[in-house]
Amino acid sequence: MILAKRISLYAVLIICAIIMMFPIFYAFSISFMDGGEVMGGQLLPSSLSLDNYVEVFQKVPLLTYLLNSFVTSAIVMIGQLLVSSLAAFAFVFMKFKGRDFVFFLFISTMMIPWEATMVPNFMTIQGLGWTNSYLGLTVPFFALAFGTFLLRQHFKTIPQELYEASRVAGISRFRFFWNVILPISRSSLITLGIYSFLTNWNMYLWPLLVTNTESARTVQIGLKQLQTQEIASDWGIVMAGVVIVILPTLLLLFAGQKKLQKGLTQGAIK
Repeated sequence: MILAKRISLYAVLIICAIIMMFPIFYAFSISFMDGGEVMGGQLLPSSLSLDNYVEVFQKVPLLTYLLNSFVTSAIVMIGQLLVSSLAAFAFVFMKFKGRDFVFFLFISTMMIPWEATMVPNFMTIQGLGWTNSYLGLTVPFFALAFGTFLLRQHFKTIPQELYEASRVAGISRFRFFWNVILPISRSSLITLGIYSFLTNWNMYLWPLLVTNTESARTVQIGLKQLQTQEIASDWGIVMAGVVIVILPTLLLLFAGQKKLQKGLTQGAIK
């Protein structure tokens, strides 16, 4: 009976995995096909030619877009880790009047749709002259309510007695934060870092608003340009671009899957 249940469970998991992975597999397969094979509905390419991958870099400056996306995603990731960890530390270990109310206001910003803040953010960036720059693409995303909430929940699992002992020993708040809190919060920090990087990597609308030159645009805009150029001719080239763009995110997810799961559940139980 137990063996039959295990077989049934693994069978269901395998079927679900196949269903979820099929679109990625099919996109990868199309990236090696020419237009005729795609329109003919073939599942597998007749040959493994890299012509589509070579041509995609000729159609759009994809290498520039990849570099811009990597740089902006890395900057946003570092900025969110720094701001969120410092804010979470203040909300947990520093006592000040109205702390809980300020945290409630901070978290309530998660209920505000991003579209509602897009216009004032754009006007601010335009007024500062940050369009077509890394500053305009990154600075508006440094303060993240979700990141602060995630780290605060983990910091609350750290005994307050440890912080009080450090104060008695004359250790400064920042030294305690840097040498004690951050090392033991590695899983949550990695989780937030992966989330921040992937969210910024997949962003489309904001880079489209604040950039109007090819030297400043990101990969998602490049994919849209490629789709517009090739939609009537060759989907193989489009899918080659898609595979190149999603490959870093897949590698990041596979490499940090255990850390991601651990970080999301670490602060759930105190």
